[in-house]
Amino acid sequence: MTDSAKLSVKDWSPEDRPREKLLTKGVNTLSNAELLAIILRSGTKDETVVELSQRILQSFENDLNRLGKISADYLMSNFKGIGEAKAIGIIAALELGKRRKAEEASRKKIICSLDIYNYFYPFLCDLQYEEFWALFLNRSSRIIDRFKVSQGGTSETIVDGKLVYKEALTRLASFVVLCHNHPSGNHLPSSHDNTVTHRIKAGLELIDMRLVDHVILTDGKYYSYADEGKIS
Repeated sequence: MTDSAKLSVKDWSPEDRPREKLLTKGVNTLSNAELLAIILRSGTKDETVVELSQRILQSFENDLNRLGKISADYLMSNFKGIGEAKAIGIIAALELGKRRKAEEASRKKIICSLDIYNYFYPFLCDLQYEEFWALFLNRSSRIIDRFKVSQGGTSETIVDGKLVYKEALTRLASFVVLCHNHPSGNHLPSSHDNTVTHRIKAGLELIDMRLVDHVILTDGKYYSYADEGKIS
């Protein structure tokens, strides 16, 4: 067969093989499909590992953010040639990327709502259920720690303010930020969100701490109580 696209990757020129290309030309020269091919390691009898990678990416319109939302079961059920080991490899690699982005954000000061959104986006953007988090800051507005207050269903989660106060005191925080996601994609607050926000704000003031903001996060949009003048 003369069509090189149908050859095994082992039969390609060394400079065209993804692993060798990474070593000789640098990781930045590889396409997303080539990087994914390195994770998958092998293709099927009908397609090379790069072709398999291209097929997976094309099914998500080459959007890594969309790919990051799927489960291992989905990969195994919808893509011939993807077994458990390969599916787990993909999920793990994408999770490492999210965590790296979160760590980069954590080294910055929290000075605006966009900083809060960027910090929590890797943790919350792909979830199909609500999670409610608190972020604790020192007097310089640098991050001390984060704490998951609660986890709930697709439309609401129960929030115990006492947990926020306890964890804030334990960490000697000066400022507190709240953030939770709306899996529905609607970034506007509910009446329940408003009640929780004002209750926790009042409780923090009693222990000489200040609620800086409460951000409601969706994939691509967010609502900031501070930006909207709802926290004075």
